Amino acid sequence: MSGQGSAGNVIAAICSFIVPGLGQLVQGRLLSAVLWFLAGCIAFAITWLLTVSLLPFGWFIVSVFSCINAALYRRPGI
Repeated sequence: MSGQGSAGNVIAAICSFIVPGLGQLVQGRLLSAVLWFLAGCIAFAITWLLTVSLLPFGWFIVSVFSCINAALYRRPGI
């Protein structure tokens, strides 16, 4: 995974869209992956409590930002 637009970053972005933080985990960024996953869980809980529905949209919003973060990642030194 060398940089923006590489196949590795595209795969990581797709993974992050499904589960926030999964793409960062694929890229080897453990702390970032845990933080994105926790943000997704917190957003899920908050939106579920506010809307009391079966489709809390907080998880989706965090997934989109996590996806963008994984897609734009460049390893330091490259």
